[in-house]
Amino acid sequence: MENVRPFPHQADPDGLNLRAPHDAEAEALVISAVMHDADAYTACSAIIDRDDFYRPSLRLIWDTVAGLVAAGTTPHPALVRAEIERAGRLHEVEGGQTIYRLGADYLPGTMAPHFAQQVYDKARERRYDVHANALKAAIGRGATGDELDALLNDFHQGEQLRESTGRGPSHLTAALLDWGVFFATDFGSIQLLPGKLMAPGQQITVVGDGKAGKSLFAQEWMWRMATGQPFLGDKPQDPVRILYLDAENGQEQVQERFLSFGAGPRNMGQLAYASFPPVRPLDTPGGGADLLSLVKATGAELVVIDTVSRFISGPENDADTWLSLYRHTLLPLKRDRIGSVRLDHRGKDSERGARGSSAKTQDVDHVWELSALGGGALTLKRTHTRTGIGPDQFSLVRQSRRDGDNWAHGGTRHVVMEWESPEAAQAPGTDEHIMAVLTQHGVPLEAGNRVVKAKLAELQIPAGSDKVSRIVKARQARAADVPPGRSPGPLQETFPGNVPRNGSRDGKDAGQTFPGNTEGTPGTPTVPPSPPSRRGDGEGTPPTKPLCDICNTTLNADWAARGYTTHLGCDPTTGTPAA
Repeated sequence: MENVRPFPHQADPDGLNLRAPHDAEAEALVISAVMHDADAYTACSAIIDRDDFYRPSLRLIWDTVAGLVAAGTTPHPALVRAEIERAGRLHEVEGGQTIYRLGADYLPGTMAPHFAQQVYDKARERRYDVHANALKAAIGRGATGDELDALLNDFHQGEQLRESTGRGPSHLTAALLDWGVFFATDFGSIQLLPGKLMAPGQQITVVGDGKAGKSLFAQEWMWRMATGQPFLGDKPQDPVRILYLDAENGQEQVQERFLSFGAGPRNMGQLAYASFPPVRPLDTPGGGADLLSLVKATGAELVVIDTVSRFISGPENDADTWLSLYRHTLLPLKRDRIGSVRLDHRGKDSERGARGSSAKTQDVDHVWELSALGGGALTLKRTHTRTGIGPDQFSLVRQSRRDGDNWAHGGTRHVVMEWESPEAAQAPGTDEHIMAVLTQHGVPLEAGNRVVKAKLAELQIPAGSDKVSRIVKARQARAADVPPGRSPGPLQETFPGNVPRNGSRDGKDAGQTFPGNTEGTPGTPTVPPSPPSRRGDGEGTPPTKPLCDICNTTLNADWAARGYTTHLGCDPTTGTPAA
């Protein structure tokens, strides 16, 4: 029949093998019904899930309808198309033609479960077909009998799990506790993950300011965990499958960091790293579905979200944002025993932890705060915990080594600080260490915030306002306990160049109000005038007027009586007189 023109073959839009077991008509009827009826989706979801659809385009539509139903929105083909277009995936449904074609004519919702059962049956046949092909491939490459048995056992276990948790009401009753198994489980003996910061399946938050190096810490921790290496002095464990979502750090920065840890293309272990992933916001149904798809594709046991504020759409100060994040993303992860680590920024008030709503801490098992103390010293402190298992605080050192303009390969790591003696326990950057340094450099115990800040800046010791205030209060409390004969200086003395207590910036005390107030303000008491100076060269000798050590002009007598030797504007450090 050489004179017969063959019928033109129509390519499958999804590029699938159409001979694989599936029921294209039943799948199309189910999708057409659920795009118009939320009740139809609810009924069908008790029978099938997204993986039962053979065509990826139909799985995408199913996921989108699931997001709309979860958000309480009545589905419609126009809304489905809009959601898919917003996600930039319209090309996966033939530019929307698949939606138009299936949405034009649809079944009543009550008929959809019948066809959903057909979809389920064909999907089961398809799984057996895939399993049979896997066995044939294993035999072809010379697999042993034990390897074939293992493949067979894994397949049957998967099918049993699906039957017990994925169909009908059984997936609901599976959440009921089996009391015998429950009380036979020793939860106290659960092995903590490397680093002892969390247990498998737990959810934690690591909080810190932008200079603490949260990402650097988390990246090394995850790499070592994924490659079975020890971390923070903990013993090595089996590698953990990790999914790291990063919307904070550029790829060149990520590469530089992993190389500095000692990583490379052949030793990344079980770490899957998503750089600026195009997932929808995780506080929405669609975002939760996107993340769970990534988790399933990678087989992740632990998910890292860096930084969580980059993956939400709602306001940080709104509790509903974090409740939605938990409902759509974190709850499904926790239910499947998949752990999570959220990196978050500290708020302006460091005492209150992470910025935003307090609802952030309500769903996590632990909150860890990372603080940089200077000189590579760090503290990692647990501020909230649900279980209390594991250490509450770590003193760390971030070690690094340069090789020219780059960081040396394998030269960066975080280690637990070890003390050789009790005196060495004053780690650089801690409050005790800074107080010791201030005393060593002659700063009086009574010195105020401005004095301490100026000296720390001169010594190049970083310390925020909250830390300075805390240190000043502690030093002044110690000053109150020092016997008068051992006081390092007069009670009213402050560091040169600063205003003394109840003193003015121009050295005039008589009739002055308290600092920061205007003289004569109602309700503000005035400071009584200081008595005249009695300083002189001897009895009968006119008192010598005190002179400034810098500009050699007369000082205010009372100012000099308080122990000052320079004017306010004269700089004793550089010897520069006031302008």
